Amino acid sequence: MARIAVIGDVGGHADQLRQALRELGAGLVVIQVGDLVDRGPDSLGVLEVVGERLGPGWVQLVGNHEAQYLPGSEVFWPDPLPPQGVETLRAWWADGRMQVAAAITTGGDEFLLTHAGLTLAAWQRLGEPATATEAADLLNERPDLIWRMGTHGRDPETGPLWAESGAALHEPWMRYGGVVPFGQIHGHSTVVHFGDQRWTCDGRIRQRATVDWQARHVRVRVGGRMFIGVDPGHGRSGASAWQPLVFDDAVVHTAPARA
Repeated sequence: MARIAVIGDVGGHADQLRQALRELGAGLVVIQVGDLVDRGPDSLGVLEVVGERLGPGWVQLVGNHEAQYLPGSEVFWPDPLPPQGVETLRAWWADGRMQVAAAITTGGDEFLLTHAGLTLAAWQRLGEPATATEAADLLNERPDLIWRMGTHGRDPETGPLWAESGAALHEPWMRYGGVVPFGQIHGHSTVVHFGDQRWTCDGRIRQRATVDWQARHVRVRVGGRMFIGVDPGHGRSGASAWQPLVFDDAVVHTAPARA
C-alpha cells in the first residue's frame, strides 16, 4: 500500500507543478494523466521537472498534447514544442516511461487511469476487460483505438486520449445495461467551468455529480462506480487554486518499462 497523488493536466505551467509537488512532500507515488505541455509559459520546464522524477515514484501517462509530437502524428498546436521537447517525449514513449494507462485499487475500489477516459465503445473494442488492471495492460500494448479521434471529442467512438467528459464518456456508460466494471480517473476535460462555477453538462449527469470547486475535482456516479475528473483547467494563465487527488492507501498497477 502506498500514498498516491494523481495530478491532472499541467499544460505548460511549471510553477504550478512545482508548487503542488512541494505541498505533497516526499514518500508517495505520483500518477500524472497527460497534457504536460502547451498553453502555459514553460512546457520545457515541466518536462525537466518530470524528467528528474520518472521512475518507480512517478507514473507518466500520455495525453493528446504529447501524442501529437510522437512519430507518425500530426502537430495541431499552433505554438509547438521546440525540438528538444519533442525528442524528450519521443524518448519516454520509446522506452515505456510514458504509458497509456495505469490502474489503482484503494479501499476495495478499482480505478482505470487514462488521459481522457475509456469510453464504452473503446472498452468494448478492447474485448470488455473485467478489471481496470486488465484494461490498463491492454491499452499499454498501444492498440490502434488509442489514437481514435472520432468526428469530434463528443463522439462516443473516440479513444482514451480525446474523449470529452459528458457526451462521449459519461452518457454512454450511464445508458449501458450491463455492469460497469470499474471506476475511472481522467483529465483532458470536465463537465463544469471552474472559473465561474458553472455546469456545462445535461441534467442527468449533474444529478449524479459532485464537485470540489477548490480542489477542482469532479466525481460522477456511473452504474455504481465513480468516475473522477482531475483536469484543473489551467488554460493559459493557470488555475488560482487546485489540488492533486490523493489516496492515502492504494496499490498501483502499471506495465513495466520497455527495455
